[in-house]
Amino acid sequence: MEDNNSLVGCQFLIRQITYDSMIVQVLVFVFICINLLLIVTFFKKDCFHTTARYILFALTLLADSFLLLISDALLIMIYYRIAMQMWLCIIITIFTLFYFFVTPVTLTAMTLERYVANCMPLHHGALCSTRRTMHCILLIHIISSFPCIVILSPFFASIPDSFFRKCGFCSVETFMLQRWHEHLRSAISQFYFLIMCIVIVFCYVKIMKVAKAASGENKKSTGKGVRTVVLHAFQILLCLIQLWFPIIEKAVLHIDGRLFQQLRYVNYIIFSLFPRCLSPLVYGLRDETFLHALKSVFGYYYHKNTKQQIKIIILHRKRSHLMQ
Repeated sequence: MEDNNSLVGCQFLIRQITYDSMIVQVLVFVFICINLLLIVTFFKKDCFHTTARYILFALTLLADSFLLLISDALLIMIYYRIAMQMWLCIIITIFTLFYFFVTPVTLTAMTLERYVANCMPLHHGALCSTRRTMHCILLIHIISSFPCIVILSPFFASIPDSFFRKCGFCSVETFMLQRWHEHLRSAISQFYFLIMCIVIVFCYVKIMKVAKAASGENKKSTGKGVRTVVLHAFQILLCLIQLWFPIIEKAVLHIDGRLFQQLRYVNYIIFSLFPRCLSPLVYGLRDETFLHALKSVFGYYYHKNTKQQIKIIILHRKRSHLMQ
């Protein structure tokens, strides 16, 4: 009887883990498909290639898709306790840290673009030209690479060469050898969080002032700009809250291993998956121009495939009629 109870408990644990992992896989698959649809729409329409906000939007879609694939692979390996070579883990960690910061930095740049569009409309064409947007993307990548370099530099300076040939479970925490490494990571995260909050609050206040003074169509446009800034702020907040979780997770790990797994699972869904599904909402489904382009692009392929299917059916019927 005792053996049966333990067997039932073990089966329930395995079924629960499989069920939770399947939920994550379904969510990741759905978000990746939506992002791919929007990326294809961006590249199909030339008008988006010369508009700063759509170029930055495409950058967030690419960064989010890449990060979702990497983080999902890491989650699967940790969930099913799959070890890997440390040199490969270091490469994956570098890309994970880098693209983790690309999204909030890009969202901050998009917020500044909305500020220029609403508060400095006469200068918007010059400040947000395609050339300046390319320079902005380069700057975004430089700013996003700085935390990665600072966080991992102490690790590379203190490990022996034999470490790269070892096998182990891959996570960012593996490279936090000393407590001050964790404090350094936390300090950088808080610094970025503070700067982004200041930028977003500044843009929100300025756009709100313009919205109160505007009338008619201008008021409608600035009101939409305010809502966009609020959504960006909420999205960045969710992204940056995740930077606080390693400290919480490490404290929970010393208390209860099962609670640690559950906390990491909830953290991944709420603060990693959810904020990255807001990008398609903010500039994909909410934006009338992009939504119209999405319908036209995939509506064309749908009608084209439908016509081909109708032709195939007609030819099949003609052949069957002739055979009779």
